[in-house]
Amino acid sequence: MDRRRALAALLIALAAVAADGPLPLREAEWTTPENRVEALTTRPRECAMMPAGNMALASFLIGKAAFNTPTLLGGQAARAGLSCASCHINGRGNPHFAFPGLSGAPGTADVTSSIMSKVRGDGAHNPKPIPDLARDLPKISRSKGDPALAAFIRGLVVEEFDGPEPPPRVLEGLATYVRAQSSAACGDDKPARPMLHQALAEASDASEAAIHLALDEDHAAMRQMIGATRSALGRINERFPGAALAKTRNRIARLDAALLKLQQSEASAKTAHRLQTWQVSLAREGSNLRALEPVSLYNSGKLATALQR
Repeated sequence: MDRRRALAALLIALAAVAADGPLPLREAEWTTPENRVEALTTRPRECAMMPAGNMALASFLIGKAAFNTPTLLGGQAARAGLSCASCHINGRGNPHFAFPGLSGAPGTADVTSSIMSKVRGDGAHNPKPIPDLARDLPKISRSKGDPALAAFIRGLVVEEFDGPEPPPRVLEGLATYVRAQSSAACGDDKPARPMLHQALAEASDASEAAIHLALDEDHAAMRQMIGATRSALGRINERFPGAALAKTRNRIARLDAALLKLQQSEASAKTAHRLQTWQVSLAREGSNLRALEPVSLYNSGKLATALQR
């Protein structure tokens, strides 16, 4: 199957999903109906050994933010809303991943798909199990200072997904984040429930990474981190659907509009200060959102009902 036919097959499959009515969360599109409630109301716990030192921690935050945003991958993946975390939730695996044209059984993906890549696409459908980055034995050296991991990640972004060249600090951050994944940090490893405070922390951490890069005047990396912050806001926004929560979504939209202006700014101390002011607005709005969490789709019961509807 050539790339054009593969893309046509993907569009047909996604159109079939849309024909059944809009799903409440975008990530529901890459889970099977029988798995959706479990997939969207639970997730594997993050097993990361936080690095010591301010520079290493900043690199970790940059990598984690990039890992969770579709704009890193670009191309068809970004348009579909896929990020690294779509297959590797919290840096782990995803036993429920079932994307049209990419997966076979749930929890598998074809890394040489012609749908996503004109470079690595081989015209064959050969999905493989998605590895758990914390528990499964890595195929690439994660030794600190070994460039193999960063080169491997770059290949995934640029060649497997036809994404743009990652800024050096972002690529370095991705390697830092993957190196931090460790089974020793898993604890009891019971599945966790997606919660609003975690989503707000993701947005705050991504904006903190953007501040760090603005102060370093790293334009490309800063803008990607602001994009990652906006992606985090988008994931929060879709958990507050319906007419009754329209004002809440409008306030989130205003936060996003402010970020868009900052994303178009030059990386500087002034931009860093404006991002810090934005963080204050996020914290204020976070208090409002937490009060509404019981009536949002962070409520597992309400999400299950929405999925069944």
